Amino acid sequence: MDARTVLSALRKGETLSSEAVEWFGHALAEEGVSDAQVGAFAMGVCHAPLSAEARVALTLAMRDSGEVMQWGLPGPVVDKHSTGGVGDCVSLVLAPALAACGVYVPMISGRGLGHTGGTLDKLEAIPGFKPEVSVDRLQQITREVGCCIASASVDIAPADKRLYAVRDVTGTVESLDLITASILSKKLAAGLEGLVLDVKCGAGAFMKTPEDARALAQTLVETANGAGCKTRALITDMSQPLVRSAGNAVEVTEVMDTLTGSGASGPLSHLSAKLGGELLAMVGVTKNAFDGADMVLDKIRSGDAAERMGRMVAAMGGPNDFLRRWRDRLPAAPAMAYVRPERAGFVKAIDTEALGLAVVEMGGGRKRARDRINPAVGLSQIAQIGDRVDVDRPLARLHAARHRELDAFEARVRAAFQLSETPVNPPKLVLGRVE
Repeated sequence: MDARTVLSALRKGETLSSEAVEWFGHALAEEGVSDAQVGAFAMGVCHAPLSAEARVALTLAMRDSGEVMQWGLPGPVVDKHSTGGVGDCVSLVLAPALAACGVYVPMISGRGLGHTGGTLDKLEAIPGFKPEVSVDRLQQITREVGCCIASASVDIAPADKRLYAVRDVTGTVESLDLITASILSKKLAAGLEGLVLDVKCGAGAFMKTPEDARALAQTLVETANGAGCKTRALITDMSQPLVRSAGNAVEVTEVMDTLTGSGASGPLSHLSAKLGGELLAMVGVTKNAFDGADMVLDKIRSGDAAERMGRMVAAMGGPNDFLRRWRDRLPAAPAMAYVRPERAGFVKAIDTEALGLAVVEMGGGRKRARDRINPAVGLSQIAQIGDRVDVDRPLARLHAARHRELDAFEARVRAAFQLSETPVNPPKLVLGRVE
């Protein structure tokens, strides 16, 4: 097997064999192919999609290009992955809640991409938190605390790092086959027994339509199960931010309010319970997903999940007293203002992507990889679809780095909302399920 043979088949539109794809996946990490050949492979897969078997072969080859974790714990090893959205901080609630349920969660997460927030960026709003840990340290924290949310080390799926860098500059990021192999090669390198996927759909998601979201969910579930990891997916709404905040410190505030308050209501705890319930049922901790969801909610209400969160933060460099003093520890923006509607009405629709991009412009995300993030900026108290807004009930609250920026961002955020004179029903949160 060689690169020319593989690329020639792709150029002719032929379906690649599993052996050819597996060879190319290994060659990515072993420098057996040039960057030009990697780019040609990515473009070829866009025009000649892989078979289900070949997609599994590429995923496993990329997984096996680096270290694959081995465990031996007294409970199942599981994880959750979201395709990204605005105000989506489920991982920060779900990982410690699952740990409190007796399973182990080595969650390899990422940073913000485009208009969507990144789990690691949110955690870095906590002073001292260091998500970069070695594989050995990730395993140690997972054993001791039950969960560890960390970045992928250089030893995890190095083939994916190379392929992704080339995809980013060749316009091939949106290939379902390559998206699937990229996501799952890193997740499966964690040695998982169960995985639940949160595939977002709507204005704030990469997949804008239910049809596109379902296609991605089915591809991911089929491939992960074919690779030997029990996997299910929920298709969830992203026509509006999941929580009423968008930004790093403001979303951590929502998380801690959920973990240390009543923790029993709101879309954040509801979706965390739904996803966690699927996982707990898959690995046999509960009889079904409904019982699993109840167990997750119980761990949130009781404070057990909050206790795990505090231990994980301390183990990863954050304050030892974060659980008690999180309000004092999180950074606050110096300039704040309410965004009020031009007229009273009911929120009919939200350009959620525009809200995410506004946060990026404020400094809460990156336009270039080298950009530094201001963890304090963002939006809070965001009105949701169906809410009535007026002069006393604003559209959102701005948290900006400078007072002179407030007027421009107020106008930008206001333009993202459409209002109706008559009441509007809020959207369903969970739109579908794939197993």
